[in-house]
Amino acid sequence: MNRFLQEVCTLEWHDAHDRGKSAEVSCAELAAAHPEYEELIWAWARRSEEMIAGPIPEAVEVLRDLKEAGVPCYALTNMEVETYPRRLERFPFLRWFDGSVVSGFEGIAKPDPEIFELLLTRFGLAPSSTLLIDDSARNVRAAQRLGMQAIEFRSSAELRRLLEEAGVLGGAA
Repeated sequence: MNRFLQEVCTLEWHDAHDRGKSAEVSCAELAAAHPEYEELIWAWARRSEEMIAGPIPEAVEVLRDLKEAGVPCYALTNMEVETYPRRLERFPFLRWFDGSVVSGFEGIAKPDPEIFELLLTRFGLAPSSTLLIDDSARNVRAAQRLGMQAIEFRSSAELRRLLEEAGVLGGAA
């Protein structure tokens, strides 16, 4: 498995999907180059929903609480063009956002500064009053370089605590 992920279905190969390249096209190209792995390569495009177990319930509750508190929330996600509509259908909480920027549709992906700037411009957000929550340290650093506030997501409990300490969410009753 390690060899397959390091040499065949690499992070660089997947990054092209996040930037808008069709998984069907890239799987066909990669399967032609590695016919011995054809079935595993095609699983990426055809069985991707099986790789996603589901949402983190406690994180969804934080989002619900933010929305109930009247905090505008936007999604900035690295996701494939083919995948995003399926996830919107599968996970209703994704429709709670006030707007979304999806890398595959834009042709740019985090941590490129351009996608953060697109989010800010599209929704009229000021960097200094915009908080990014992301599970990638490099994305957090990229947002901070643009003057955004940023939190690296490690757990729902820690996120809730940080939001309460910042006065964004009320404390536990």
